[in-house]
Amino acid sequence: MKHQRFRPLVITFCAGLALTIGVQAQSSRPRRVNPPDTLLGPEPKSPPATDKNAPLLDVKPAKPVGNAPVSTDTTHAYQLFQQKQYADAAKEAKQIANSDPGNSEAWKLAGFSEFYLKQYANASDDLQKALDLQRKTSQEDSHTVDALAESYVLAEKFDRALPLLVTVTSRQSPKPDPSFLYYRGLAEFKTGKAADAERSFNAAVKANPKDAGSLLYLGQIALTRGDFAAAISALNRATLNDARLASAWFLLTSAYLRRATASADEARANADYLGAVRTGETLTRLRSDEEAVGLYARALIGAKQYARAAVALERPAASDNASGLTLYLLGLAYSRANNFPKAIAALERALAKSPADVNSYRELGYDYEKTKQYAKAFGIYQKALDVAPNDADFKESLERVRPFAKT
Repeated sequence: MKHQRFRPLVITFCAGLALTIGVQAQSSRPRRVNPPDTLLGPEPKSPPATDKNAPLLDVKPAKPVGNAPVSTDTTHAYQLFQQKQYADAAKEAKQIANSDPGNSEAWKLAGFSEFYLKQYANASDDLQKALDLQRKTSQEDSHTVDALAESYVLAEKFDRALPLLVTVTSRQSPKPDPSFLYYRGLAEFKTGKAADAERSFNAAVKANPKDAGSLLYLGQIALTRGDFAAAISALNRATLNDARLASAWFLLTSAYLRRATASADEARANADYLGAVRTGETLTRLRSDEEAVGLYARALIGAKQYARAAVALERPAASDNASGLTLYLLGLAYSRANNFPKAIAALERALAKSPADVNSYRELGYDYEKTKQYAKAFGIYQKALDVAPNDADFKESLERVRPFAKT
């Protein structure tokens, strides 16, 4: 399969991106920041783009047999199809099929025409009728099976696609296009069969080492089970094969960040943070949305490039719709860059958006202390204890500033 066919979807990975921030507070100085752990990015939502050369067509005109009426002759509809007049071909073939429901060639021609019109749901319905009729007469056609399997995938009917794809990819002759191994892996992944999907994607990559879509999913599967080395390897290969595959860059940045936060070796962690910065830069050239910029900013924070992180976050944070997480990250970046007025402004907005976020309380309390606003710090720690009444750090911080909070 040509890698251009793949347009998986982002990180909404997938499913949403669960982001948590773990920043420890100290009584008198900030502790080393652990950028947030990142779960998987949005699963690809969009199906692969259609390769105009697949499936191989084997549509033939069919003249009426026996006592069938003359109107069931699909010759003219087939000529329209050959001329790429797919809408007219589909219309005429459907008229024939409706008047002669047992005409498998009419249903097949309608299905192929609808396929090229990107009407995949209609195509799968009509191709299924054609295949059912073929099977009744023991004349199953491999091209119809291929086209029906692909139509089901592109219509996102993965449960219907999977049995056909197993048949297609198990066939010795005619040997299927390697793209069907990707389709099989995708259908298995979407129906919750991750182990089967991994085998199919590996087979697809073996058949076509430049299959960026399969490499993307292999990276995602590895990331799900916490195998960061395998995820990074697969995703690096995916980005080499398709440098504009934003989903791969997003997951690759996430993988570097997760490996960095999980590492007990500071030197290795720092190297992974820098790796995340490099991939995050490319990601934000492809995607400039809040989620992508936020991921890049977490990489910069992990690499202690706080001023750069703040600059990156300013644009998404300027929106009234900015999330509490984005505003927290901006406040954290400014705080670590010792720009406490801007940090406080961002964190106050963060708490207005996310009043239960203990990390924002912790950082804002610290910033109030640094600027000697002890009464405000005392008030923040009190509110924080309402949210997290058993947090020992908030209790200690409250008692620490109590003597200085009197006005």
